[in-house]
Amino acid sequence: MKTLNSGLKALLLGAFTGISLLGFSATATAFETVMVDGVQATRIMIAPPRNTLEQTIRDGLRDAMTQAPSGRAADDASRLYYFYGSRHFEPLWLTQTDDGIVFSGAAKQILAVFEDAYLQGLDPADYMIDMAALEAAAGDPAALASLEAAFSAAILHYANNAHTGRLDPRSVSGYIDLAPKSVDEAELFSAVAQASDPAAVLLSYHPTHREFVALRDLLASHYAGDIEDLPPIADGKLIKLGMTDPRVPVLRERLGLGAAQTEPLVYDAELAGAVEAFQTTIGLTPDGVVGPATIAAINGANGATRADIVANMERWRWMPEDLGDFNVFVNIPEFRLDVNREGRSVWDTRIIVGTAKNQTPLFSDMIRHVVTNPYWNVPSSILTAEIFPQVARNPNYIASQNMELIYQGKAIDPWMVDWSRASPSMFRVRQKPGTSNALGQVKFLFPNSHDVYLHDTNARYLFDRSMRALSHGCVRVQDPFGFAEALLQHEPSLTVASLEGTLGGSERWFNMDRQVPVHLAYFTLRIDTDGTVRSFGDLYGHNAKVIEMLGL
Repeated sequence: MKTLNSGLKALLLGAFTGISLLGFSATATAFETVMVDGVQATRIMIAPPRNTLEQTIRDGLRDAMTQAPSGRAADDASRLYYFYGSRHFEPLWLTQTDDGIVFSGAAKQILAVFEDAYLQGLDPADYMIDMAALEAAAGDPAALASLEAAFSAAILHYANNAHTGRLDPRSVSGYIDLAPKSVDEAELFSAVAQASDPAAVLLSYHPTHREFVALRDLLASHYAGDIEDLPPIADGKLIKLGMTDPRVPVLRERLGLGAAQTEPLVYDAELAGAVEAFQTTIGLTPDGVVGPATIAAINGANGATRADIVANMERWRWMPEDLGDFNVFVNIPEFRLDVNREGRSVWDTRIIVGTAKNQTPLFSDMIRHVVTNPYWNVPSSILTAEIFPQVARNPNYIASQNMELIYQGKAIDPWMVDWSRASPSMFRVRQKPGTSNALGQVKFLFPNSHDVYLHDTNARYLFDRSMRALSHGCVRVQDPFGFAEALLQHEPSLTVASLEGTLGGSERWFNMDRQVPVHLAYFTLRIDTDGTVRSFGDLYGHNAKVIEMLGL
């Protein structure tokens, strides 16, 4: 009888690493009750192999167990051995028939899931098992055992891609602080092996967020030919009334206007009016000016491209499975904050986010505190790049900005420092509460390593702009006290009135009894509950990077 080579042993062990006996309670190791010296005892019985294929699987798993290093690897190998031992080392995906060894019914269901992976935004080529490999392996137990292991590895690969995404989020950008999720292998194989509908089990690993499902439906419409993949309108300079631009003809076509009778490249009043109407329906500032936000919205109005849809589905896989029944959702490309209850927005407002140079990071946390009359502790990067050079030239700059210079924990007079010998690392700078404070009157804290939070601002006029990537990374909220009212509805002892009663004084901290999940997310496509597709500009290039890395 052939024995498994070292590569096959590794494949078998790697494919099933982490499978626990506890995860397979329905097929637990056989037990036999016996009497030993008058005392009832339990003897564990390993079911013997019944054919050459089962013997091959047994030998490979036994070798893997005896050769595994101590610790987790040894535990995994022994659990795997005993799991298969409880079932005579019978394969999960291959079965013996009168016609020879064939794929089991469960395996055929799963193969159909692999074939349709493109409808889930995945690549079928990543999971497909060569049907010819089964015929080639006929009569070769080692080859059949290898095929069994490869099939299980493909199932695990699919479940991981469905649940956690194909990319490590952190590989896309250093500003993305989302750790990959994981799949419980024992739970996966236990469920798939025991299920009457293993395909449904595997499909259940995809996200269930409403917008992920809507994007999947949109992708299916593309593949069904219901939606045409139109080439995107290119970004470029702003287009204003009377200007000439080569994109004018396609803009007219996308907005349902016929070709201009004269001067086809001129942005005329008719087209400007159609743009304003479109901007109004999509929630943009209706100024008739065609900029990046309007271009992105028009590109997405027809359902976007398959690549955009799949890239946004990928980012939904990175999100927590449970966003929270009551949560705050910040979509950076949309410049919008929503307070959601049970999956529906109950309140929203405009926001300002970080510039491309000082990006707002992507992560999830819990809002824990509300602070009125906040100090602004200037980040070290701003202190080094902006504040320090100003103070070195003019020490009075600190006072003119209502700031304090902190040295060894105490406020000092900037005029007492020899700035020719000083360095930024020696000091801290904070801006005192007041009307000129960059954080405005209130901030909402979710302590994090990025020192990013939600806050008011003293520059409210900036919310009138369509492109609002203007901050150093924190998120400025247009209506902070409206946000406070929506956020604090579960805080009986903390109200907007009580917050407003502290304004104008010293800094005050309020702890929330119920911490609220907050998600700083990045979606260039959103689908409303009525099916409207809204598209937004790729501010930081994350969407383009995902498309590139996925080979779309």
